[in-house]
Amino acid sequence: MALSAAVVALSACGSVDGASNRLVNMITPYKIDIVQGNFVSREQVEALKVGMSRGQVKNILGTPLLTDVFHADRWDYVFTFKRQGVEPQARKVTVFFEDDTLTRIQADPLPTEAEFVASLDSGRKSGPVPALEMSPESLKAATKPAQAASSPAPLEAMPPASYPPLEPPAR
Repeated sequence: MALSAAVVALSACGSVDGASNRLVNMITPYKIDIVQGNFVSREQVEALKVGMSRGQVKNILGTPLLTDVFHADRWDYVFTFKRQGVEPQARKVTVFFEDDTLTRIQADPLPTEAEFVASLDSGRKSGPVPALEMSPESLKAATKPAQAASSPAPLEAMPPASYPPLEPPAR
């Protein structure tokens, strides 16, 4: 009798545990989007030309995420984007220099700026865009001159006649 009660109790724990695991798997917490690194667009890479100086490359791509002491003639621009329910994105652009001039560009396939912005908004639901125009009545009300208030003009603050000493008098 005691043995059968123990078996029933243990089997009930297993089914409750399995049900709680299923419940936990169904309810997931909100995870924020994580954007790390330098986003480099296809337009930016197309603007680079062999022979540019380091300063010109930095003006187009920004400060590199990685600069290596052992590879001083190489800058790495790494970008990762993690979003809940979507495969993480990772892109890398590497630029190589010789004598402070750009010699070579190595890059993953990159999206255009418009494609990247569209991918950011893909999970959002957008409603109708409100009209950004004023009605004629609202326009007239906004352009009416303000009525002169009957209150007197504010008094100008007068500076004090003397200021307190900065240090206490010597004894």
